[in-house]
Amino acid sequence: METPKIAIIEDDPTLREVLTYNLVKEHYIAISAADGAQGLDLIRTEKPDLVILDIMLPKLNGLEVCRILRQETSIPILMLTAKTDEIDKVVGLEMGADDYVTKPFSIRELMARIKAMLRRADMIHQAKALSVEQKNVLKTKDMEIDFGRHRVTRGESIIDLSPKEFDLLSFLIQHRGQVITRDQLLEHIWHYDYAGDSRTIDVHIRWLRQKLEVDPTKPAYIITVRGVGYKFAE
Repeated sequence: METPKIAIIEDDPTLREVLTYNLVKEHYIAISAADGAQGLDLIRTEKPDLVILDIMLPKLNGLEVCRILRQETSIPILMLTAKTDEIDKVVGLEMGADDYVTKPFSIRELMARIKAMLRRADMIHQAKALSVEQKNVLKTKDMEIDFGRHRVTRGESIIDLSPKEFDLLSFLIQHRGQVITRDQLLEHIWHYDYAGDSRTIDVHIRWLRQKLEVDPTKPAYIITVRGVGYKFAE
């Protein structure tokens, strides 16, 4: 496997230097940019395996960079925010970010999240590389989940899902009828302990319902089990 390349889009030169040092120490290739516009050009040119993206950036803020990237690529995005306001985290996730950390953060935690994200991205890449076989296709209600192609269709239409949305839907469908707790979803989809941050799950479920349900306020597919978690209707 080639050495993963990670792009750091951060305007604080000290933090940029610290992140670069620690990534290289962990045997990653680190590239960086100091503003959103430069960062977008860097990502398009260098095609890194993961992006560390600050929300507060000059020229083009991190949320806008994230939105643009999600229209062009499924590259894993880890957002950094200095704000404690929950809305910034939620908007970042809705724009397509895969994860976020709030400043100040520990380098150890950041590296653990990076490793988990890269591992998941590699699993997705391997799944896409497999030849499509019947066992990789699951049908439920009016949808078809193609695990080999990493694609969800309803009739002739493709439902455009982010990598995390696809993983979440796949897991729920494979366990349809069963109530899955938020902690179980965090463990199986994100592959590490999110310290009880159930908001992450709720945001992705809401976003998924927007794409799957006829009326997201009255879901027929993904059912909320109050105080426990979610289940996919049988």
